[in-house]
Amino acid sequence: MLRIILFLATNMAILILLGIVMTVFGIDSRSTSGLLFMAALFGMGGSLISLAMSKWIAKKSTGAKVIEIPSNPTEQWLYDTVKRMAEKAEIGMPEVAIYNSPDMNAFATGMKKNSALVAVSTGLLQNMARDEVEAVLAHEITHVACGDMVTLSLIQGVLNTFVIFLSRMAANVINNFFSSDEEGGGLGFFGYMAVTIVLELILGLFASIIVMWFSRKREFTADKGAAYLTGKDKMVSALRRLQAHHEPSHLPDQVAAFGIRPKQGGMASLFRSHPPIDERIAALEKL
Repeated sequence: MLRIILFLATNMAILILLGIVMTVFGIDSRSTSGLLFMAALFGMGGSLISLAMSKWIAKKSTGAKVIEIPSNPTEQWLYDTVKRMAEKAEIGMPEVAIYNSPDMNAFATGMKKNSALVAVSTGLLQNMARDEVEAVLAHEITHVACGDMVTLSLIQGVLNTFVIFLSRMAANVINNFFSSDEEGGGLGFFGYMAVTIVLELILGLFASIIVMWFSRKREFTADKGAAYLTGKDKMVSALRRLQAHHEPSHLPDQVAAFGIRPKQGGMASLFRSHPPIDERIAALEKL
């Protein structure tokens, strides 16, 4: 409940702030240019703010403990392995963290490739051999080196902009249609907002499909990068181990797109952030 209240309060504060900014600069959201500016401000602004906060959100939502000074052999090995991978990938040393979760998972996030965060679950460390963990770490380092987080956020921001812009343009057309009848009342404020919200939900659904399509494509690139950094066999072995481990992911939604996800079928496949493991293994074996 507290999380929902904070979410609503944050969004309300952003709405008020943007309203003040638009009023101060004389921007009329009813005009096409004003509406486009507002949509870009909401869409790109929200996406970039989320990216800037991604490391903080990831740490708080998973309870990840950053390894400042390794306190045991496992932490030392993990830290040294990430450092070696980062040097080979020619990026700055990421923060290395461990979070408590029974599922075998890992993720990378951050706004800059030279100051990212790589985190692994206790379940991954306990259930995978070190060669397999090394391959997973190489996979996440490749995500960082390729700037996946930034690209994904930019795509999300552009799509958010079009969702906001097109939904309000369509709502304006519908409102004008009802305003032209004999009654001439239009939709009214609440009717207009209801139509806008419904259109945003529908368009947002299609936008999510595009974002998840890109997310699946980048996984093949990260697998290929891991094969380069550690060897194809290690990455294939890690994927087979994951395939045999059927626990669902316990990653929070905010960072789930940057982690390992279980296989889903049917319509759910359109909204899956990761491709089926069989397809990933087949792609690696072709290298």
